[in-house]
Parts: sequence; structure tokens; C-alpha cells
Amino acid sequence: MIKSMTGYGRGEACAEGRRFTVELKSVNNRFCEVILRQPRSLSQIEDKIKRRIQERVTRGRVDGYISIEETGEITPTVKVDKALAVAYHKAMEELRESLSISDTISIKDIISLPNVISLEQPEENVEEWLAAIEEATDQALDGLLTMRQNEGERLKTDILQRAAQIKRLILEEVSERAPQVVREHREKLSQRLAEWLENGVIDEARLAAEVAIFADRADISEEIVRLNSHLQQLEQILTEGGPVGRKLDFLVQEMNREINTIGSKANDLVITNAVVNAKSELEKIREQVQNIE
Repeated sequence: MIKSMTGYGRGEACAEGRRFTVELKSVNNRFCEVILRQPRSLSQIEDKIKRRIQERVTRGRVDGYISIEETGEITPTVKVDKALAVAYHKAMEELRESLSISDTISIKDIISLPNVISLEQPEENVEEWLAAIEEATDQALDGLLTMRQNEGERLKTDILQRAAQIKRLILEEVSERAPQVVREHREKLSQRLAEWLENGVIDEARLAAEVAIFADRADISEEIVRLNSHLQQLEQILTEGGPVGRKLDFLVQEMNREINTIGSKANDLVITNAVVNAKSELEKIREQVQNIE
């Protein structure tokens, strides 16, 4: 199956009172490049998530976004600094005696002092979150790849239609026109020679030689055979599917070379127009191929 390099996917999973959301967006790139943006607390599992994405994405730049949202009540831990409370109590007793104050010191007085009692959030165990984050990543990858596959099928259909147009222009119109160009050249050359010669007698051997030279220079049969082979390869590659973007890019370059050669040999307006139209279709194919994985 042909895949585009453009796509988007989103996934969610929950664990330990938190919701993890993963969003993936991919665009064209010569290689597979994964860029993740996530809270600093997830930095230690970043490489694991990247490798998980690279296992399923062969080519393209993938930008990933991981977010965390608390979905339930997370109970903090109450911490009592007993040593600090004892120190506070001792200092308060010394102060009470030195000032001859009769008031008693209550527990309320002590716990109201700074840092005697503090609240600590539960320790974040990122490794325990990993399974949920991987689940959300897989959901996002499924959506991303589905979009890339759908877009890839549209690209395949468009490329095949344009390839068929090139085949019609070059393998049919140009091939049919090429022999006629040689015949017309012979007639024009014969007419010119007759005009130049006083007695109107044409040297048929010389004429045949000149026409043969022209026919050899204008011969595009080899280019047409190679172009036809390239078009067949193009269809075969698109049918087989897989990560074929680089292969198609090279093949399009070869097709462009053959069409350019046909255009340079053409000494005819009809062939030139067909070549121009074929190059226009091939350029559109090249643009589409740039987006194939």
C-alpha cells in the first residue's frame, strides 16, 4: 500500500488519576525524524516513545506532543518534622520562662509554626505511566497511518492517471507522428533541391543519404522504448506498494531525461507540443512523489 508522508493522529489513555494525550503530526522529509515535546517529567521515557514511533514510520518528519491532565483527586502525604517541632517547643519554653509568661504552650501553637507540618505530592513514578503513554501513542499512530494510507491511495490514483496521459502523448501521438516527420522532411528536401537545380534532375542517392542522416538524428525509438519501460515500472511499483518514495523519485528523473531527449530531437511542432504537455504531467507526478513515504 502506498502511504503519504502527511498525516495526523491523536490518542488518550488514563493511569493513576491522570489522562495522557498524545498527538502526532507528520510532514515530508527525506528521512525519518521524530521530534517530541512533553513535560520535563517525561524526559526519561522520551527515547522509548521515539523508537516506538520509528518502528511504524519509515519516512517523514513526525512532530509529537504529549500532555498530562489530572483526572482524579491525588492525596498528598502529610509530613511532620518532629525534630523541628521539638526545637520550636524548647525555644518557646525558654522564651516563656525568661519573660515570666504563665501561658502554656499548646500543640496548636507548635503546628502553626513554619515547616512543622508540610504536604508532599506523591512521588511521580514515570515508569508506571509508560504503559498508558504507549497505549495513547499507539492510538495516535493508528490514526496517523490511516490518514497517510488514505492520502497515499489518492496520490497513487492521481499519478497513474497522469502516467496514462504521458503514455498517450509520447507512446501514441509522438510514435505515430515520428515516421511522418521523416517523410515530410524528404518531400521538403526534394522540393528544395529541385528548385536549386537548373535542370530539375535530383540525385536520388544524395537525397536518400541526406534523408537517412536526418532520420538517424531524429530517431527517438530508443527513448520511446526506455520511457515505456519506465512507465511500466512506475505502475508496478505503485501496485506493489511499501516505502517506495525514493525509488519513484529516481524513476521520475529517468523519465524526465528520456522526454527531454525526445524533445531535443524533435524537429516538428506536433511532437514539441506533445513533449511540452508530457513534461507538464511529469512535473505534477514529481510533486506528488515528493509526498510519498
